[in-house]
Amino acid sequence: MSNTSVIYARIDTNLKENAEDILARLGISPSSAIQMLYSQIVLTKGIPFDLKLPSAKPTAIGGITRAELDEQLAHGIESMKSGKTYSTEEVDAILSKEFGI
Repeated sequence: MSNTSVIYARIDTNLKENAEDILARLGISPSSAIQMLYSQIVLTKGIPFDLKLPSAKPTAIGGITRAELDEQLAHGIESMKSGKTYSTEEVDAILSKEFGI
């Protein structure tokens, strides 16, 4: 038997379940996934993916799913119903300030 060690980590339950569901569909055990991650850390001498904050730029419609679009549209409709509306000038000012566009 090879020389192995045990790793204990606490992670969010939903994150664990979602990740393990994907791993199962790929035919990969959680232990194998961790082994792969550690192997890549050693090979790359660092984290094997970019760590950065998400872009502050708005996402193009083509970059979101239908469900995400529907959610955003429903949120907009609820805002309109509750009287939270903006003029085009206000929208332009917000977009200019937040995103430089």
